[in-house]
Amino acid sequence: MRFIHAADIHLDSPLLGLSAYPDAPAELLRGATREAFSKLISEAIDQQVDFMVIAGDLYDGTWKDHNTGIYFCKEMGRLKKVGIPVFLLFGNHDAESEMTKKLQLPDNVFVFESRKAMTFQPEGLSVALHGRSFKEVATTENLVVHYPPPVPGILNIGVLHTALEGNAAHPNYAPCSVEELHAKGYQYWALGHVHEYKAWNGASTIVFPGNIQGRHIKEAGPRGAVLVTADDSGVHGIERLYVDVLRWHAVDVDVSACASLPEVARSIASNLDDLLESSSANMPLAVRVTVIGKTVAHGELFGMETQLRAEVIAHAASVAAERLWIEKVKINTTPANSSESIKARGDALADLQALLEQAQNDEDFLKGLQNDLMGLVTKAPLELQSSVSYFKEIRSGNLAELCREVQPGLVAHLAKSE
Repeated sequence: MRFIHAADIHLDSPLLGLSAYPDAPAELLRGATREAFSKLISEAIDQQVDFMVIAGDLYDGTWKDHNTGIYFCKEMGRLKKVGIPVFLLFGNHDAESEMTKKLQLPDNVFVFESRKAMTFQPEGLSVALHGRSFKEVATTENLVVHYPPPVPGILNIGVLHTALEGNAAHPNYAPCSVEELHAKGYQYWALGHVHEYKAWNGASTIVFPGNIQGRHIKEAGPRGAVLVTADDSGVHGIERLYVDVLRWHAVDVDVSACASLPEVARSIASNLDDLLESSSANMPLAVRVTVIGKTVAHGELFGMETQLRAEVIAHAASVAAERLWIEKVKINTTPANSSESIKARGDALADLQALLEQAQNDEDFLKGLQNDLMGLVTKAPLELQSSVSYFKEIRSGNLAELCREVQPGLVAHLAKSE
């Protein structure tokens, strides 16, 4: 038999902060989860799979638009027409969703209940699927201990939404260990919750398929589900199915050899050209560029993220306007001249550096600086409140760290101007 294992669909997941980027392909980004899910359903039909498993987080928390649920029912109707059943387990985001509680699903969708673990044995297939949905968002108990023993002589699949042995990027829900899953006696574990693909082999085959569509830069790279081939003796093959319709990339550009902002811009452009050439999938790319390296251009780059991003966007528009969106350009370079070499100059620039270093430990200066900057912070648009990392430091009064970060760039900028 063959089946598709998917998880973490997050249908119509709201994309926060887009209004901070007037050039963002907002409609494409907002519709990406739906389009990816429709591709997944088409794959299930084309591959003529025997069934599909969704291991949690179909919906996205408190998102209240019932059109999301209606869209899901429509896609399930496509599977119903060709006789493909779907076994759906609700995760932590589904537990707080109104659609989970109110919408009636098509009769080819079988939902694991949340009161206790249960088993489905679909007619005509030599398989048993065991699972338990989340009833509460913060389900922190080990659910595996209450899953039933395997049914002898057939393929046993455990469906579980879990952080497994802990993942720093995700809340530690339904924790358990890989050893516990192997010991349960099931041949396959269809997991959800962790958005990165990962698989373990052994007594059981254990798989996180990852989410089907990256929604921000922390979900970079190809996304999708897995196609599993098995029989009653066990799993014989796992194939990744990529269904994402927009792909996020983080690109580090080393500009150690660059001496000016125009050279840096040209180096970034060259890296973007390479990315386009190496990208086999003909799909839109959302890219975050981080400029790194020890460079004499450090001073000229100080405070120039907006200008540099404009330069990069202009290049992207000229080479692939429909495929390439620059989400952000971050400058994370270091000065070519060390602080010691600046001090050795014994001039006004050395005096300025000494003053800036002293300011990091001057409580009166830092308090006054915080008071001045809070006026800017409180008037900033909502989108900037979450996207400007310095705002958090200003509110907390951690201005010493801010001064430490600004000092090398400011000194290098003045040295470059000189």
